[in-house]
Amino acid sequence: MEVKQAEFIISNSDPTRCPKPDKPEYAFIGRSNVGKSSLINMLTTRHKLAKTSQTPGKTQLINHFLINTDWYLVDLPGYGFAKAPQREREKWEKMIDAYLTERPNLICTFVLVDGRIDPQRIDLEFMAKMGERGLPFVIIFTKNEKSSTNAISQMVKKYSQTLKQTWDELPPMFVSSAVNSRGKEEILDYIDQLNKEFYEEMKAKRD
Repeated sequence: MEVKQAEFIISNSDPTRCPKPDKPEYAFIGRSNVGKSSLINMLTTRHKLAKTSQTPGKTQLINHFLINTDWYLVDLPGYGFAKAPQREREKWEKMIDAYLTERPNLICTFVLVDGRIDPQRIDLEFMAKMGERGLPFVIIFTKNEKSSTNAISQMVKKYSQTLKQTWDELPPMFVSSAVNSRGKEEILDYIDQLNKEFYEEMKAKRD
């Protein structure tokens, strides 16, 4: 898939105010410093579509972007460290939970993890929560521009072994780098295939 158009639609803190759920939707989330905005900008080839910052916790709302006029990319607030009061962080968590569990057209959530460090408890706990709720997700390993092929392979293996302790089936995994566009084609092709299935199902229901 080639991203020919990427348009910001709306930011809000209320999942009920999201755009009409008539298009497939994909959410991106991860720890506050995992490089989420950079990855989104890389995937869309728009260097300033998602706001990047050296300060973790920059994204604080549900941000919808319309891609190629037929699917939504959603930038969610990061979980974990953020320079904000506990009350604010709890509010973000409730907002994210409501979005993930109530958004009917959410096809898949892309959970970003730092590909340079061992599995972190906060990431594993978030994935476990997704599994408990039956919410499909994909893992994207970020920040791999300086990682060797062997280092990346070992990291994917570590995550696989860790998840296999509690999971019967592993989620899809992609390796990415916002610096050299690694993983861009694979991730977009994955979304494209899910889009086709979404629209084929909609057509079948109409027929």
